[in-house]
Amino acid sequence: MRILFADSLRAGRLDELRQCGHDIVVEPSLGAGDLADHVQGVDILVVRSTEVTRAAIEAADRLGLIVRAGAGTDNIDLSAASDRGVYVCNVPGRNAVAVAELTLGLLLAVDRRIPDNVADLQRQRWNKGLYSEAEGLLGKTLAILGLGDIGLAVAERAKAFGLQVIALRRDDRSAEVQGRIRSIGIRLVDRRDELLAGADVVSVHVPGSTDTVGLVDAEFLARLRPGAIVLNTSRGDVVDEKALLEALDAGRVRAGIDVWPSEPASSRSEFDSPLARHPAVVGTHHIGASTEQAQRSVADGTIEVIQAYLQGEVVNCVNLNTSVSGTSCLTVRHLDRVGVLAQIFDVLRMRGLNVQQMHNQVFTGGRAAVATINVTGRGADDVVDRLRAIDEVFDAALVAGDAR
Repeated sequence: MRILFADSLRAGRLDELRQCGHDIVVEPSLGAGDLADHVQGVDILVVRSTEVTRAAIEAADRLGLIVRAGAGTDNIDLSAASDRGVYVCNVPGRNAVAVAELTLGLLLAVDRRIPDNVADLQRQRWNKGLYSEAEGLLGKTLAILGLGDIGLAVAERAKAFGLQVIALRRDDRSAEVQGRIRSIGIRLVDRRDELLAGADVVSVHVPGSTDTVGLVDAEFLARLRPGAIVLNTSRGDVVDEKALLEALDAGRVRAGIDVWPSEPASSRSEFDSPLARHPAVVGTHHIGASTEQAQRSVADGTIEVIQAYLQGEVVNCVNLNTSVSGTSCLTVRHLDRVGVLAQIFDVLRMRGLNVQQMHNQVFTGGRAAVATINVTGRGADDVVDRLRAIDEVFDAALVAGDAR
């Protein structure tokens, strides 16, 4: 297969793919406008920050998988990928520790005014009286918005500093996440206003989406305690820059920020941001995931996703319909022989039933199998009888819905 890496990845891991006979193309300088001219003949596309547009996806003739070498996939047009039947997979959790470490670093830097300390010392100024006025973190309350891998990693490290951690209660969390919440000792509350009102520090770790743009707005900031610290290592557009600047100017909050509303596209550039220049802000250059440990882990995870795909398995896919779909569900028990499924699908086609989801499982011994097929459409009354009439079919049943 031809695999295009539109961002850099550790070279050693690419050698593993080359040794398996795959054609590896590394073009880390490609931008969003360049991809469409480079995806012909590409089976797998790997990106980090490069934007993958609908035009690029539609220009591809063989593309089956896009891998985001990281967690968020907001730089990929998921709708376009889904329309073309292209899997989009990510590598979640691999950089969580790195981002969590920077988050705690920003918190300490804001509380103890570490950058100002350093700057004054470098200018040969001694001002112990001023810098001895820090409040300290022990016993303070940290509110976390977004208890994914990063949020949980932040909570674990915050607990070691003696912070009390609170977060919003959600009913859709997995048993594993609920277990981690209990083991860390995170207190859950039901309402956001309750979360914010009780916080000395708020750390934001939500994914980029239309629902999170401007999340930290004037109303959000007004609910915080005076002197609260706002930390953002998630997405720049999560923060309403104007509202935060007003709160900073009024002395109501301080902030530690790694991501910005309007970041330069290149790694080196002029960057004039009133938020970054504010004296109550400690800022970094969107480096949350930029540690050697994190990059090695992301590279490992990316290769694992690719190798799984090459072996017929799709992992960490973000654009598949995971809910049960279809208006009817058929189960068909049949001999495991060549052409049987083709006959089953032919019956469904003739009866106007479109397959939404399908799973075919072989029994021990390899002689028989059972197909579970979710379908939509106005099928005929005799679809089950027609399936049973196939010589290699033991039985067929409509187990849910109405196939007509």
